[in-house]
Amino acid sequence: MIDSARQLNDHVEGCSAAHQRLLADVESRDDVWVRADSLLPGWTRAHVLTHLAKNAEGLARLLEHANRGEVADQYPGGVAARNAAIESGALRSMAEIVNDLRVTAWALESTWVTTTAEGWQGLGRLSSGALIPVREVVFRRWREVEVHHADLGDGFSWSDWSPAYVRLDLEHQAMAWTSRRPMGLATLPEAALRLEPAARLAWLLGRLTVEGLAQPDPL
Repeated sequence: MIDSARQLNDHVEGCSAAHQRLLADVESRDDVWVRADSLLPGWTRAHVLTHLAKNAEGLARLLEHANRGEVADQYPGGVAARNAAIESGALRSMAEIVNDLRVTAWALESTWVTTTAEGWQGLGRLSSGALIPVREVVFRRWREVEVHHADLGDGFSWSDWSPAYVRLDLEHQAMAWTSRRPMGLATLPEAALRLEPAARLAWLLGRLTVEGLAQPDPL
């Protein structure tokens, strides 16, 4: 996903802007708002925002360890510990949640400044057990913020995703979709290709139901 320092700079710029849009949207919300259901089954808005804070912490951990030549787990304790932290964190007040969201986002951004050239060449382990190059961390975070901002289900939607994010992730998600298809099915369905880019990406990410199109398999 990253071939040059320029691309990494673009990802940093895009993710930082997404952080600011999210914080501006939620910082004046109250406890009633955060207890309401999100668009994700079984999760309130408090769950979504707590997940975003924990995600920032985990990605910062990957970079910090890579900077020391180490391979870290995004979530020590694995998926069970991650889920337990989200469940307990979702019980907090809106003021506590938004402060956590702000602090963890800023802390993650600070690791982008302190990571060395050697650190950016390191690896990190996701909760799935997969190893990734840590240079992918910034774009992965950008995706998390854009998509989960829309999952809050109040005002901001997939149609508000930044065009730069849509352009980059649409290419990635379309390639992932075709890689899971039988030989000979190397392009998206015609009905998907007729959608405007943000809608096509929302369909690929399971955020939009389109008549005549099966929901894509999750990555």
